Amino acid sequence: MSMSCKDGKSVDDNGKYVRYTPEQVEALERLYHECPKPSSMRRQQLIRECPILSHIEPRQIKVWFQNRRCREKQRKESSRLQGVNRKLSAMNKLLMEENDRLQKQVSQLVYENGYFRKQTQTTKIASKDTSCESVVTSGQHHLTPQHPPRDASPAGLLSIAEETLTEFLSKATGTAVEWVQMPGMKPGPDSIGIIAISHGCTGMAARACGLVGLDPTRVAEILKDRPSWYRDCRAVEVLNMLPTANGGTIELLYMQLYAPTTLAPPRDFWLLRYSTVMDDGSLVVCERSLGNTQNGPSMPPVPNFVRAEMLPSGYLIRPCEGGGSIVHIVDHMDLEAWSVPEVLRPLYESSAVLAQKTSMAALRQLRQITLEASQPNVTNWGRRPAALRALSKKLSRGFNEALNGFSSEGWSMRDNDGMDDVTILVNSSPDKLMGLNLSFADEFTSLSNAVLCAKASMLLQSVTPAVLLRFLREHRSEWVDNDIDAYAAAAVKVGPCSLPGARVCNFGGQVILPLAHTAEHEELLEVIKLEGVCHSPEDVIMPRDMFLLQMCSGMDENAVGTCAELIFAPIDASFADDAPLLPSGFRIIPLDSAKEASSPNRTLDLTSALEIGPAESKVANDFKSTGVTSKSIMTVAFQFAFESHMQENVASMARKYVRSFISSVQRVALALSPSHFGSLGGLRLHLGTPEAHTLARWICQSYRHYLGVELLKMSGEGSESVLESLWQHSDAIICCSAKALPVFTFANQAGLDMLETTLVALQDISLEKIFDEHGRKNLCSEFPQIMQQGFACLRGGICLSSMGRPVSYEKAVAWKVLNEEDNAHCISFMFVNWSFV
Repeated sequence: MSMSCKDGKSVDDNGKYVRYTPEQVEALERLYHECPKPSSMRRQQLIRECPILSHIEPRQIKVWFQNRRCREKQRKESSRLQGVNRKLSAMNKLLMEENDRLQKQVSQLVYENGYFRKQTQTTKIASKDTSCESVVTSGQHHLTPQHPPRDASPAGLLSIAEETLTEFLSKATGTAVEWVQMPGMKPGPDSIGIIAISHGCTGMAARACGLVGLDPTRVAEILKDRPSWYRDCRAVEVLNMLPTANGGTIELLYMQLYAPTTLAPPRDFWLLRYSTVMDDGSLVVCERSLGNTQNGPSMPPVPNFVRAEMLPSGYLIRPCEGGGSIVHIVDHMDLEAWSVPEVLRPLYESSAVLAQKTSMAALRQLRQITLEASQPNVTNWGRRPAALRALSKKLSRGFNEALNGFSSEGWSMRDNDGMDDVTILVNSSPDKLMGLNLSFADEFTSLSNAVLCAKASMLLQSVTPAVLLRFLREHRSEWVDNDIDAYAAAAVKVGPCSLPGARVCNFGGQVILPLAHTAEHEELLEVIKLEGVCHSPEDVIMPRDMFLLQMCSGMDENAVGTCAELIFAPIDASFADDAPLLPSGFRIIPLDSAKEASSPNRTLDLTSALEIGPAESKVANDFKSTGVTSKSIMTVAFQFAFESHMQENVASMARKYVRSFISSVQRVALALSPSHFGSLGGLRLHLGTPEAHTLARWICQSYRHYLGVELLKMSGEGSESVLESLWQHSDAIICCSAKALPVFTFANQAGLDMLETTLVALQDISLEKIFDEHGRKNLCSEFPQIMQQGFACLRGGICLSSMGRPVSYEKAVAWKVLNEEDNAHCISFMFVNWSFV
């Protein structure tokens, strides 16, 4: 057995010391780096090829290599343990600072509690004094500071910067904001860091603390480049930069954010950013919006953007002993939630969503770059990590650009086809088309000279975004239109192509080929191989394979506030790092921050999910006991390259594609939703109950009784025929309870479409919410007639869907629905000739 000694000597199996000259050690080290574990034949060859080793026995060389490998293993283990120790020490320091901050917060709360008790006792014996007021808030004192006069001069900007620095530090390390731990996030040596969200403060705020293996200067450089890691950031422009006397810099920035959905406008910010080094060597980058309250320089509003406010935020970067940095991140924003439909406001008020998009995204970017620095330069498919990150960014940015459709980028809106559920945009600018027209081995060249985008949004109920995303990713055949996908790939990548309809076969299936993933596997980059695609009639003999570059994120249903995305673009089988991409896809945004209760082990087999049987009773009981209902917004955008003379045909095709996709997703979401397993679930269960058949019969009988005409044109007899005809009626028929606060209890398919909701969520909508002020007054004046006479005809007007979209109707008819005892069971409304405005 050999023993490990220093490089100059070793001990062989016989216990004999062997000394090596420096030249021999140098030669052996050189050979070790070429081959750490040479075979017996290789060792003999080394002796023959290297004269300086000719006097050493092969056994002794074998022992030297064994010792050298042992020392290398010990060195790596020692380095690993030192790294773990540094990480634990830094994490311990973070936890101690967090503990000190929490103790201060507890002391402040105890003081305020005593103050409240004293005030309560005082008010019992003291007379009311209106000459002065005492205001105490919980967690944060919202005092309005009296700012000295300031302007855009260097002195005025420095005054704003110093105040911003003080307020930021009080949030990062003090008690200016009451922080609570982010649900599902536990600190530890392998975690992303300590993540917290605000409770009871103005706007929404998130805070993150973590350890990264980069020096403070590099960390600040990465974090300042917000578009590189904040996917919603469209651009950041530095309009002015001023040095300060303490060696820092003041920058005036203009920043734009993409709108995450088609239902809300994008946001922009007018900011001051202050970078400086503190006395302890920490680097600070802090920001805030410039507005009237600071008396600083102003910037006029930009058309089509809503000016949002960034409250004092930033980054505190401390150098760590042994290398690396401890980073404190605070993001505090007010996104002007009043400017979006009510159903979307949770998205613009959720601190958990802000934490996922900004604070945690920043830490993940830092950790990813640190990890890439320690890995080989070339990974899967021969791609460099930086190139793979650039591809993910290109997919995300291309999707956001199509979704927002800025006119400055060449997008123009087309007229709709009488229904405004799908928006069509066209872009023929040279920048958009650059690189899309490629030549191929078949010597054809694509002649596309424009790009069309079809986009839409829809409300989803009672289905977890992560569960839905995983199903749609793994079961592409449930929602894809093979003909149109083949057309899209052909228009961009193959050459001459015709509109769908001339296809003669579909693809045989998909193969998911992993390409890359982030450190925590929250984002996947993969290549999708669609096998057996026919682009043209000639391909019937030998079908081709189609390839998509795809980015998938948000598949962890336990991650609170995470948006689920699936974005893809046609590519060649061997695509370059700078290959042009035309991304399409969809985004599912949760509208509530409650932790989902659906099981991660639940089956995603659509066929079994659509079947109703005893085996599902346990699942139904589980969901019934949790009572979880979730809402989310799905936004889709599909892009197509085309020749200008085919615009009308391609627009019609795109509308068909999006509507088909929405219909498929609704069907899948219904099958996957927990409510599908309950008595008030999907259509087949809900409309199949005796209560539904009875209600349909009551509605029709009451209509005939009061108005003297038939509501339905029956094609058959029996309660099932009545229910089916009522469900398929072209006008929206909705029933609400006859109570003081009426809520909807039933609607046919047209009624659900008009309200943009589902049978499950229908009961969450009250009658007064769908009418505008004029409609409510009209209903109130006619309501006595409805109860006394039994029916009333309402004038046409405007009502609102659950998404906040206006709906016009020609007229409305309301009548009492009587049960078997001729008592009022509910009130039914029929909206005639309705359409979205």
